[in-house]
Amino acid sequence: MKNERTESKIILAKNGEEFCLRKAMEEDAPQIIDAVKKIIDSGTYIQKEKPRSIEEEQNFIKEMHRANNMYIVVEKEKEIVGIARIIKGELEMKSHTGLFRTWLIDRVQGKGIGSEIMTYTLNWCRVNGLHKLCLTVFSSNGLAQKLYERYGFVTEGIQKEQVKIGNKYDDEIFMAYFLNS
Repeated sequence: MKNERTESKIILAKNGEEFCLRKAMEEDAPQIIDAVKKIIDSGTYIQKEKPRSIEEEQNFIKEMHRANNMYIVVEKEKEIVGIARIIKGELEMKSHTGLFRTWLIDRVQGKGIGSEIMTYTLNWCRVNGLHKLCLTVFSSNGLAQKLYERYGFVTEGIQKEQVKIGNKYDDEIFMAYFLNS
């Protein structure tokens, strides 16, 4: 169900729970920051070492809107539990591409929300004329890698031992989805 007035979409998790996908707003900054802190503290798969300040996050959201990029939040009962965003290529020669980032807090993972985010994201890419959507995923995050492969992403390359989380090295896998193939 999509509400055009608020640009939101209600999605159902596998267990029937309702979540809302909607455009990120500047007032979401504190909740986004809190969720990022939780993910960083849990040591899970996020390519951040510290969250932005509230002002930095508000400016980032503003810039995402100005550049017509995608930045959505996943909300459960007015709590932000995840995000997804696409930054379109800024150079003319890369304007057909987008860089995708997403995360969900631990307690809402495994409920099918990632699949809903992928469907929303790929539709957004089609509507906005993108040809290629890129992302990176750590090799130890097999669940996310399988999700991306299920949606048609292909591996373009692997940077061995590219990240170090705690005392463990991990590979970074570069993946892409081609929309007009």
